[in-house]
Amino acid sequence: MQSGKASAGIQTLLEAEKEAAKIVAKARQYRIQRLKDARTEATKEIEALKSQKAADFSTFEKQFLGSADETVSKVTAETDEKLKDVEVLFKKNKDQVLAKLLAEVVAVKPKVR
Repeated sequence: MQSGKASAGIQTLLEAEKEAAKIVAKARQYRIQRLKDARTEATKEIEALKSQKAADFSTFEKQFLGSADETVSKVTAETDEKLKDVEVLFKKNKDQVLAKLLAEVVAVKPKVR
């Protein structure tokens, strides 16, 4: 009888070991699944953040590129206005400058050197 009890005790221990192995396997599988889920969730969050930052950058870029276009047109208008002013002054003073230049060139002033 002793051997039957020992055999039953060993059998019970083997069953308990198998049950413990199943529990450990389930725990490992659960942990692996949680890691996969966390990785998937992190990937989704990264993609969402990337798309948000890309949209923010696009908005920022449009805001300042539009501003750059306005600046270019403003500078072009100022340049055109200054060129017109220079042209008007040229036409106004052309005769006086030419007369002074000719007077200096034509007038010979001998100097001893």
